[in-house]
Amino acid sequence: MAVKKYKPTSPGRRDMTGATFEEITKSKPERSLIVSVSNHGGRNIHGRVTVRHRGGGSRRHVRLIDFKRDKQGIPARVAAIEYDPNRSARIALLFYTDGEKRYILAPLGLQVGDTVMSGRDAEFRPGNSMPMMNIPVGTMVHNIELSEGRGGQMVRAAGTSAQLLGKEGKYAMLRLPSGEVRRVRQTCYATIGEVGNPDHSNIKLGKAGRKRHLGIRPTVRGSAMSPRDHPHGGGEGRQPIGMPGPKSPWGKPTLGYKTRRNKQTEKYIVRHRSKKRR
Repeated sequence: MAVKKYKPTSPGRRDMTGATFEEITKSKPERSLIVSVSNHGGRNIHGRVTVRHRGGGSRRHVRLIDFKRDKQGIPARVAAIEYDPNRSARIALLFYTDGEKRYILAPLGLQVGDTVMSGRDAEFRPGNSMPMMNIPVGTMVHNIELSEGRGGQMVRAAGTSAQLLGKEGKYAMLRLPSGEVRRVRQTCYATIGEVGNPDHSNIKLGKAGRKRHLGIRPTVRGSAMSPRDHPHGGGEGRQPIGMPGPKSPWGKPTLGYKTRRNKQTEKYIVRHRSKKRR
């Protein structure tokens, strides 16, 4: 994928860039693989806002992505590379030899007409899914399972990949995109290759309207509020935070404050992504 730059016909267009979509081969999604989901605007079942700054946005259908890759031993042909408005990566439409159709994350280099397969006997090529016990050390992988059979949960964003560093007993060592080194069972499945659309991080939205099209509403700085609305508010003119550490609107520590309390999975982390925690 390449990034195109718009002509500065207006202030919003001056620094705006966008995707060329040259890798897209099909414009409309497969009807049997889409579902309609209503937008709740960040509200829970009681109508209260539990996630701020969400709402609006363009209407979209959810594509059913096969993260489990549990159709093993059956080859599939890549019929199309499509755009998915719900994620940064592109998706590939697969036609299996038994007639079933499924969507998967499109890895870098996957072309229409290629054949992919999942299972222990799959070939070593981008797009194929297999247990990590069958993947050579040093390979870049994505769509990694945390527990066997649950489906890929890690490394699914555009342009990301994890490296298989080694194997020790029942576990494989992975270096994640964040820099964290983690143990995962060798029986868990992973997909060979890097997630496609690597230039996604280079796109500049250019104007507030494109952010609203994504369903993201404006964010007001705490320092611009009054003291009753935010701990950072108040004062004559611009003031520093003036307290031990930044706070959320409800007085909780934020901006780098460690909130991880999962002791059950702490033993699987060999090296934390933070440089302070080795």
